Amino acid sequence: MKILMIGRGVISTQYGWALEKAGNDVTFYVRQGRINQYGDIVNLKILDGRKNKKGDLVNTAWKIKMIEELSSNHDFDLIMISVNHNQLSTIINWLEPLVKNSTVLIFNNIINEPLNSIGSIPKEQVVWGFPGAGGSFINKNTLDGGFMKNIFMGFIDNTTNKARYDMVTRLFKNAGFGISEQKDMRNWLWFHVITNASMMAAASKVGSLNNLFDSANALKDFALILRELTPLMAAKGSKVSTIINIAVNLPAGIVAFVMKLALAEGKLPREIMRSASGSENLKAESNVIFVRDTLAEARRLGISLPRLESLESPIYK
Repeated sequence: MKILMIGRGVISTQYGWALEKAGNDVTFYVRQGRINQYGDIVNLKILDGRKNKKGDLVNTAWKIKMIEELSSNHDFDLIMISVNHNQLSTIINWLEPLVKNSTVLIFNNIINEPLNSIGSIPKEQVVWGFPGAGGSFINKNTLDGGFMKNIFMGFIDNTTNKARYDMVTRLFKNAGFGISEQKDMRNWLWFHVITNASMMAAASKVGSLNNLFDSANALKDFALILRELTPLMAAKGSKVSTIINIAVNLPAGIVAFVMKLALAEGKLPREIMRSASGSENLKAESNVIFVRDTLAEARRLGISLPRLESLESPIYK
């Protein structure tokens, strides 16, 4: 399959490498001047979780293909977008006249109505997913990160063409990934946003994600912020599942205990979050989700978020 990755970011690079190794033709679209700035070698120092729950270490120099212009006559089968959620509208505006018959995989956070976020791109050409990966570039071309076996995929109001969806799931399965299929992808995406906002808010109080994962009290704080944020989903028109309702209303101490086990030292999710904590893109997006967008959306819908509001500071605005 001929695949275009939008941007040479952490997520695009890791999955681009895995998909190319599975026999696909992968190209990265980057902004003007970035080819010379980046060079065509990416040094990967990542944990590959497809076969090993702790992740197999990959330490390799990978030569990539990049373009700075997308021809209107391109023949890409799949265009994958994984950017900071506040950058999505700019990418969509640029891509709309160029999408042709390509399938478009949206592979990032979305806080607004997903179907409104794709502009005039035909809904049936859009496939919705989310990565199980993270990391950061520790210099312009050395990537410290990792990915888990599964990615997340699902439908939004059955708008996606089933054949296109199946094509993308086969692509990832053929590369050794599993598919965690979500019944309501809109609901899943919004819950991921509020979970991310809660985690970053709790981490801001103790100085880092690592400190958060090691502190039962900080993880209790995370659970309470998440509980406070859950009504925002309902206010946005999302049906909060019974499982989510039960989980967020468990005693905060139980949630903290489960989180601490899941994010213990040496486990792949912890290692991925550790590597991602140095990412400027993650910091920028988390701050935007945390303050500008999550609080703005809550205020628009009349939802009170005293715990989150208490952490709001001019430094984040």
